[in-house]
Amino acid sequence: MAIILKSRALANEMIALRSLKSRMTLLQHDNKRYMNMEKGLEGELRFDQLTEGMKNDVYLINDLCLEFNHSVFQIDALLISEKKILIFEIKNYEGDYVLDKETFRILPSKQEILNPLHQLNRSVTLLRSLLNKFNTQLSVEGYLTFVNPQFTLYQAEVNAPIIFPSQLNRFLEKIDQIPSTLNKQHRQIAEYLLEKHLPNSPYARMPSYQFQHLQKGVLCSLCYSFMVKKARKVFCEKCGFDESLESSIMRSAKELTLLFPDQKITTSIIHQWCGIIDSHKAIRRVLLHNFKPVSGKKQRHYIINP
Repeated sequence: MAIILKSRALANEMIALRSLKSRMTLLQHDNKRYMNMEKGLEGELRFDQLTEGMKNDVYLINDLCLEFNHSVFQIDALLISEKKILIFEIKNYEGDYVLDKETFRILPSKQEILNPLHQLNRSVTLLRSLLNKFNTQLSVEGYLTFVNPQFTLYQAEVNAPIIFPSQLNRFLEKIDQIPSTLNKQHRQIAEYLLEKHLPNSPYARMPSYQFQHLQKGVLCSLCYSFMVKKARKVFCEKCGFDESLESSIMRSAKELTLLFPDQKITTSIIHQWCGIIDSHKAIRRVLLHNFKPVSGKKQRHYIINP
């Protein structure tokens, strides 16, 4: 059966943007970038649901960021089988598009966008170069994969490395039917790629923000609405999610550390950040029990891994 060596995890950039979107008004270009990231993640998770059900002996590695010869490249999904390494550039585009020779355009506006085939080809070339050290006989193939059933692309060549939504299930089923037995070299290649993975993409771009300008409060972990305090719990009136005060304080502390990595985490600053939790004593107790306390000259602060 398929062995998932790296599941898809939310990038720090996405986590931070979700928080900032609730706490401030994003500029138009920042909001557009955020919405595109959310839509892209939705498509990648849809693809993951299909590959995770594969029964063949393959390795799955999701969301790789690699570098070769000072060139950084990202791979949405990578599959290692007995004879091939397949990489997938996943797009959740919706609507009508046209591929006019080397140019991708959105219809009917004819707006030109970056050709994802160029991105795919670059990733294939760089991955092959990165794996040269193994002197492997494994071929490397790349596929531009569209997952949204509301997507149409006109004028694509029949032999282009493109998988359309209506073809995706059949394509993966075909891969799953090819006999595959993994050996020590397959594992070495997989571990090498995982070792080379860059956890923080150099392409991340964050909007400008300051602590004093952000709306304070505890955000729901499901819908990112602001929660209210009820007795010893906090409650989301929008989606119904609730959690303990301790859990909400811990989440909020980690969120603050992610947004402001240079900020010393103190009882006072978490009290300001959470907004709805009145008791300094309760906050101090949670921080002391869950994070590493450091005694400073003026007051104690805490070291928190986001």
